[in-house]
Amino acid sequence: MDISEQVRSAARILGDRIRNGSVREKYWSTRKSAARWGMLLRRENRDFARLVAADHLRYHTRTVKPVAGETQERMRAAVDWLLRAQDATPDRGISLGCFPCEPSGGTAWRGSYPETTGYIIVSLLEYAARYGVPEVRRRAIEAALWETEVQMPSGAVQGGPVCPPESQVAAVFNTGMVLQGYVAAYRESGDPRILAAGRRAADFLVGDLGEDGHFRSHGRFVREARVKTYNCLCAWALHLFSEVTGERRYRDAAIRSIEAAVGRQQPNGWFADNCLDRPEAPLLHTIGYTLQGILEVGILAGEARYVEAVRRGTDPVLARMRPNGHVPGRFYRDWVPAARWSCLTGNAQLAVVCFRLFEITGETRYRDAATALMNYLKALQRLDRESTMLNGAIAGSFPILGGYMTGGYPNWATKYFLDGLMLQDRLGGEAR
Repeated sequence: MDISEQVRSAARILGDRIRNGSVREKYWSTRKSAARWGMLLRRENRDFARLVAADHLRYHTRTVKPVAGETQERMRAAVDWLLRAQDATPDRGISLGCFPCEPSGGTAWRGSYPETTGYIIVSLLEYAARYGVPEVRRRAIEAALWETEVQMPSGAVQGGPVCPPESQVAAVFNTGMVLQGYVAAYRESGDPRILAAGRRAADFLVGDLGEDGHFRSHGRFVREARVKTYNCLCAWALHLFSEVTGERRYRDAAIRSIEAAVGRQQPNGWFADNCLDRPEAPLLHTIGYTLQGILEVGILAGEARYVEAVRRGTDPVLARMRPNGHVPGRFYRDWVPAARWSCLTGNAQLAVVCFRLFEITGETRYRDAATALMNYLKALQRLDRESTMLNGAIAGSFPILGGYMTGGYPNWATKYFLDGLMLQDRLGGEAR
């Protein structure tokens, strides 16, 4: 963006902050922010406070230096962090993440998170197979079996961190992500318990899909709305499960979901109703979910129209990417940035989509964009040998006190970073 466009974008973002949200919501947001800063000022958090200060200094001075190479080293660090996140829980699920300035129950680690444990299983199994690490495979299968134990009787997966059965609320997106893990774990292990759990999850998804092609059970951890376009990522899991079972009804449901998602795309490539909480300004994270769901089903189904929809939704984001790989964390419907901070999970997801677009189209501009995104993220990965709690992790936002998963390291940021690194190692063509 040129200077005048940056000024208009900043004014628009400020105006939204003033207009949006009730007085009560603004009060609690301000109070939470003040509490977070108060935690940073405590003596025991001095080291993390220095990390936060350095992070914000790099952001404001634009001094992040992308890192070329080091792909396998950083991949291993990411895997090790995900395994530590599993070790941080009392079961074999994977912790939602690490939040040093918001400890809960005396620890920075949150409880096991069924949703993202589900698709982390896929990443760990791919890493274990490609790089010959049996221990990582074992840990992934353990996580899959844990998922079968906490599955709801309906076949659904609960929203939020794991909780007692009486407190669970079904969430369709979470169910789709765990179904991905079931498919990968069953293909690897052949365990009938995992296949049975996968069928229950797939049947729940098919039953939840409305006549309009949209899922209905969003759960209580996102803002209520009839349509959540990013739920189409569940279609990828359904299509994969159809391949495992040979049952066409799962594939047919997947296609209906993708058709509905493509129907939400505007002429300029932007998807309507595509966010956890702000449909008028979706996160790059949920944009990434939608792009990946449509693309992967398009590849599996051999549907060029879906791939073209992904290109239309990807190119405007790449046009907003700085040469060093920084991308804003939210976008308005005209693709003007709706945030100045970066959503690092979304950056990694965008890199994955671009690598896959390069793989199927042969257009090197997508690989170049993905490489820029990944090299920027490498520079933001924590490689602090003195802090094993953070070593290998990717934060929710850059700067870390930005607007997505503020102040913490959600496990899915590192999961998608790992996915991007594995693709870069296979397709990136740069020194390792």
